Amino acid sequence: MGSSKDIAIGPVAVVSLLLGSLLQKEADHDKDREEYLRLAFTATFFAGITQAALGFLRLGFLIDFLSHAAIVGFMGGAAVTIALQQLKYVLGIRSFTKETDIVSVMESVWGSVRHGWNWQTVAIAFTFLAFLLLAKYIGKRNKKYFWVPAIAPVTSVILATLFVYLFRADKQGVQIVNKIKKGVNPSSVHKIYFTGPFVAKGFKIGAVCGMIGLTEAVAIGRTFAAMKDYQLDGNKEMVALGTMNIVGSMTSCYIATGSFSRSAVNFMAGCRTPVSNVVMSTVVLLTLLLITPLFKYTPNAILGSIIISAVIGLVDYEAAILIWKVDKMDFVACMGAFFGVVFKSVEIGLLIAVSISFAKILVQVTRPRTVLLGNLPGTTIYRNTEQYPHARHVPGVVIVRVDSAIYFSNSNYVRERILRWLTDEEDRVSAEGLPRISFLVVEMSPVIDIDTSGIHALEDLYKNLQKRGIQLLLSNPGSAVIEKLQSSKLTEHIGNGHIFLTVADAVRFCTSKSMQEP
Repeated sequence: MGSSKDIAIGPVAVVSLLLGSLLQKEADHDKDREEYLRLAFTATFFAGITQAALGFLRLGFLIDFLSHAAIVGFMGGAAVTIALQQLKYVLGIRSFTKETDIVSVMESVWGSVRHGWNWQTVAIAFTFLAFLLLAKYIGKRNKKYFWVPAIAPVTSVILATLFVYLFRADKQGVQIVNKIKKGVNPSSVHKIYFTGPFVAKGFKIGAVCGMIGLTEAVAIGRTFAAMKDYQLDGNKEMVALGTMNIVGSMTSCYIATGSFSRSAVNFMAGCRTPVSNVVMSTVVLLTLLLITPLFKYTPNAILGSIIISAVIGLVDYEAAILIWKVDKMDFVACMGAFFGVVFKSVEIGLLIAVSISFAKILVQVTRPRTVLLGNLPGTTIYRNTEQYPHARHVPGVVIVRVDSAIYFSNSNYVRERILRWLTDEEDRVSAEGLPRISFLVVEMSPVIDIDTSGIHALEDLYKNLQKRGIQLLLSNPGSAVIEKLQSSKLTEHIGNGHIFLTVADAVRFCTSKSMQEP
């Protein structure tokens, strides 16, 4: 139902920890296990309802607030976090922190260095990690061997399981998967609360976890969509995730979403379409029904190695360097997402990235660019004097272009910035002994709209210029702008004869007027 070709669905650490902590506040899983489970299924149901409703209401545009820079940072941070979480399997640590931030993880790792590490586990993990990385290297170097990295994870699982079974490494402290219960989950429709006090609690928990899961899934989907150069439909993703969780709540499942680790493995294995999810689900189903005993001796270390090898490629430092070169504010958003995820959590990283992106928008809206224009010699073209240093100033005329709509949020800034340009030019011509400034031309072709505050700012500008003996001229205002200027009677104050189609027309008018003056 979704539009992502790469996302792999399942339970994830962030949503699992969040759901568990919220459920524990409402019901004790040790003292009242049944109530705890019912509340979990209820929360899952309402998480699905929330996600699907957002999709049906066409609110997929909300994902556009995750910029490319934020996704690069989020992806890198999540990759580091996931890799760090695998250290408990790679090093054979039994007592490991439930936190995901790097400080807690490293404290847990170094706190167990003397008695918690298992050298056999470390040997298995790093041997197969080296094998997986070598397979990826071979596949990249020679496209003819694309199948090598594709079969490497399955090969690693089989070999590692055989090794542990033959040498009984589990007796030496190597952690294994152990017995997995056969069969599939029973129906849980009758366990969902549709009435009573737990409905409100389930809805609150489900809405919070559903939004976090949705944000994470869409961010993951967009990440891989960008890597493969295709479009992601946010509305479809929301409806798909919501439907999935609604159905899941009725089959003894708790909230699931897009998994970064599984998606990375899926991506690196060479998946092309969502059919990979169908194949995965079918294999898992058959595994649960038929061959779960075969995985008894599979070491946890090999699973950790597969995930680490998959997420390494998601740290795109080259993209981060490029972002730094292109846009420093985007780089701040990128690093905010990265460090937020690494040092706190996924949701904090996303919150930081979105907040910085919003701040960037606010800065751009409240502080639009205004530039001074000059004439390119031998033409009637007027361009930014900073971009074209050889563009010449027109004697007695200041030409300013406003590169934004003029709203209440920036109208005062635009007026003050234009007056500042004018003052600077007056100082310059006075110092150089040139003719005084008699005309100010405001190029308005980039101004797509204007509100009453913007009109009021232009009126104040006009009055200020009148006191200084300077005539205000407007060049090429758009249809929406000119209609509002006419409705407000501002065109009558400025004079219809002082509004021109092009800057060149306005300059010709200024030149003729100057020549007529004694």
